[in-house]
Amino acid sequence: MLVYIHGKNVEITEAMQAAVEDKLDFLNKYFEIDDTWRANVVVNVYPEGVKVEVTVNSKIGALRAEVQHEDFYAALDKVVHKLEDQIRRHKTKLSRKNRESLSAAFINMIEENDQEEEAKIVRTKTIDAQVMNLNDAILQMEMLGHSFFIYTDDETNGVAVVYKRHDGDYGLLEVE
Repeated sequence: MLVYIHGKNVEITEAMQAAVEDKLDFLNKYFEIDDTWRANVVVNVYPEGVKVEVTVNSKIGALRAEVQHEDFYAALDKVVHKLEDQIRRHKTKLSRKNRESLSAAFINMIEENDQEEEAKIVRTKTIDAQVMNLNDAILQMEMLGHSFFIYTDDETNGVAVVYKRHDGDYGLLEVE
């Protein structure tokens, strides 16, 4: 990750640079960091104290936090804590909303390298979707001991699939 530190009303010392780079290293436990990641850190000194603003740009999105404190190092600690909280919130939100592409990239970027073999089709079966009503299809499914049954609905003349749900009830998929 490339880290750019800018100072306003203050000169950035090597110790400050090292502290910022060391503190931003926490991102490695959440993401696979490469050179496409950019961290812009702005340190601004006011009469009331020091303000530290951190913006991290990546292919996943931007993380941003700012903190004002009397001491630079305390402000840096607090801004890192805010960024970590922000990452956890985003991770939870994405997991809840089940946004597969973003949450997979956000949570499991490493899995791209460790992909297992793709599933293969080992058997192809052709069926004749018989015309029947829903109750007969459920009866046929239960008698065969299957978890689903494909049939042609006698009312709509469309292909339908009845299936057994995990809660013991039945579900119905109809083709438009």
